[in-house]
Parts: sequence; structure tokens; C-alpha cells
Amino acid sequence: MTSHAFDVDAFLRRPLTARIATNGPTVRPVWYLWEDGAFWILTRPWARLVHRVREDPAVALVVDECDPATGLVRQVTARGRADLVPFDVPRGRRKLTRYLGADESRWDPRFVHYLHDDPAERGTVWLRLEPASLGVRDLSYVTAR
Repeated sequence: MTSHAFDVDAFLRRPLTARIATNGPTVRPVWYLWEDGAFWILTRPWARLVHRVREDPAVALVVDECDPATGLVRQVTARGRADLVPFDVPRGRRKLTRYLGADESRWDPRFVHYLHDDPAERGTVWLRLEPASLGVRDLSYVTAR
């Protein structure tokens, strides 16, 4: 097994899917934004994620990639206490643009409302995780060719 350093911020800026775990345990895939040293995840008031975080804000999150063809295996694991904070449209646009592209007219309609409806009326909030610990591993290996 070889070890390679990699740029964690560049890795986390990629539109990868994370998995977040709450007490219960419950694990779910999420899109996220890595910004200001925190993970930002959109959620709504009826989501179990909101209720679980209100009951117990301790969460764990992993972002990883694995490509058996090239041997590339990288992972970032975060742990900490999540906060539910008010939604802001500019951050929401940055998050959705990274997953859906810059042309909002091409987005699936279920995502457009985040940027044009009143977030207070809809109840949209951010789950913000500023990691108390951040584990970074490059477990890449040389493939047999």
C-alpha cells in the first residue's frame, strides 16, 4: 500500500456524495458544501435528520472515493456537533451549482425552489457541521496491470 498526500480542501470541493450518521444509528447520503471549515447540508423541518440532530447533535460524516481500476482510495471522516442554522440563498446557490451546474434553467424543478421561495416559509435550514475532528486517509494502492 502506498501513501500519497492530497489536498483535502480541493477533494471536499468536488461534488461527491457524503454519508452522515446520527445517533440511532441512522445513516443517509447527502450533498454538502465544504466552506469556512464546515460542512453545510440542506434539510427541511419534516426530515428525520432535523429531529435526530435536535435530540442529539453528535454526528459523523464521511466523504470518500474508491476506484478499483486505478487503485485510488481516499476518505475524509468528520465528527462533531451539528447546528441547525437559517438558510441563506447565496450559499444554497453555491451548493446546488456545484452538483447541478451553473444553468438553473436545466435543473430539475424540485431544486429550483430552494433559491426562489422564502426559506422561512418552507422551513429550509442548514445543518452545519464544523468538525471537532477530521480524519484524512489516502489508502490508494498500486493495481496489478
